[in-house]
Amino acid sequence: MVGQRKMQAASDIFLGWTRGPAGKFYYIRQLKDMKGSVDIDALPPAGLIAYADLCGRTLARAHARSADPIAIAGYLGKSGRFDEAMEAYAVSYGAQIEADYERFTQAIAAGEIEIAETF
Repeated sequence: MVGQRKMQAASDIFLGWTRGPAGKFYYIRQLKDMKGSVDIDALPPAGLIAYADLCGRTLARAHARSADPIAIAGYLGKSGRFDEAMEAYAVSYGAQIEADYERFTQAIAAGEIEIAETF
C-alpha cells in the first residue's frame, strides 16, 4: 500500500486493506472515479498505438515515482533490449490474462462469487 501511494499521481481516499472472514488479506481501492475512459475497441490501429504509448508512459512515471529515476535510467541503458523484453512478456502474458478472465466469468455464472452492479 505504501508503494501504491507513492506511485499515484493523485491520492485515492479509499486505498487500504482489509482481512476477510478466512483471515486472508485483501487490497482495496476506489473502483471508479467517474472519469472518462477510452473505448479501445473503437480505436483505429494508429489510435490504439498512441493510447498504448500513453498508458506505458503513465505507468513508467508511476514506477519512477516509487524509485530513483536516475538509477532506473542507468540500469535500462540506451538499447532497445528492455523494450523488446517487455513486449515479449506482455504478449506471452496475454494468454494468462484471457484464461484468468474466462475463469472469473465462469465463477460468476456458477454463483461462486457475487458481483455488484456498477454505473
